Amino acid sequence: MKIGGPGTPGSYPNPGLVTGDIGVHDPEVTKRPDGTYLLAHTGDNIPLKTSADRTAWRNAGAAFPGGVPWAHPYTGGGNSVWAPDITYVNGRYYMYYSASGFGRNTSAIFLATSTTGASGSWTNQGLVIESRASDDFNAIDPNLVIDEQGRWWLDFGSFWSGIKMIRLDPATGKRADNTVLGIAGRGGGAIEAPFIYRRGGYYYQMVSFDFCCRGAASTYRIMVGRSTSVTGPYVDRNGVPMTSGGGTQLLAGHGGVHGPGHQAVLADNDGDVLFYHWYADNGASNLGINRIGYDAEGWPYVY
Repeated sequence: MKIGGPGTPGSYPNPGLVTGDIGVHDPEVTKRPDGTYLLAHTGDNIPLKTSADRTAWRNAGAAFPGGVPWAHPYTGGGNSVWAPDITYVNGRYYMYYSASGFGRNTSAIFLATSTTGASGSWTNQGLVIESRASDDFNAIDPNLVIDEQGRWWLDFGSFWSGIKMIRLDPATGKRADNTVLGIAGRGGGAIEAPFIYRRGGYYYQMVSFDFCCRGAASTYRIMVGRSTSVTGPYVDRNGVPMTSGGGTQLLAGHGGVHGPGHQAVLADNDGDVLFYHWYADNGASNLGINRIGYDAEGWPYVY
């Protein structure tokens, strides 16, 4: 296995060892109070997985075993919902997730909460934001970020006019006002799956460029920019604004690892950890986990 170390930020490592139930798409992970891990990913009724050690994973049912009828107007009647974002805060699990169909922006982001995170324990809290065909954005791929002042924000979006951000009310998890900010874009090109986290004096925004969902032909790659403000402006290593297509490449396909993307970052006891999916030569979508290091200028790399 090719493994880069902290001194080799230019090399792309293979995904770290994971075992068990590792078939995922658009994974997101939170740490539970007991120190174990809870993962949610795209699929029917939002599949869940758990791990005690971040290596061995097992299926843990679905968030909504009875289906997601409230999402059917956006999914064409199906129960497959996308890109759950899961956070444990204030003694509860908050999960934002999206309902849509490929290639269209008639989409919606919903919120669900749970006190345990277990299958069947989730309560639908309703619609957070939707997009229609007449809108210039797409309400998919949500990500909750809580800034250093304790304010709640939701970044989301894809293609169209790019990645957006709205302010949330922490008391409800719903919108605080009607403002929609633009924080990244490629002029209508392929960008999605935003994830923002804070480290030191910076907020880092990761996005996926290019195309997922094509098996071994997928070209997804993970890009990053940063800002001293949660709302931006985010710029890449060369100072190019992410709103103008900027982004510094963090991880891309290599060898038998195709289309790594739809990333999330967890600040764990041993440092920041990157979760993502990648496609094998046979087209299977698998869980990828790598550690994140930072160079002398504070830019992340994976190893």
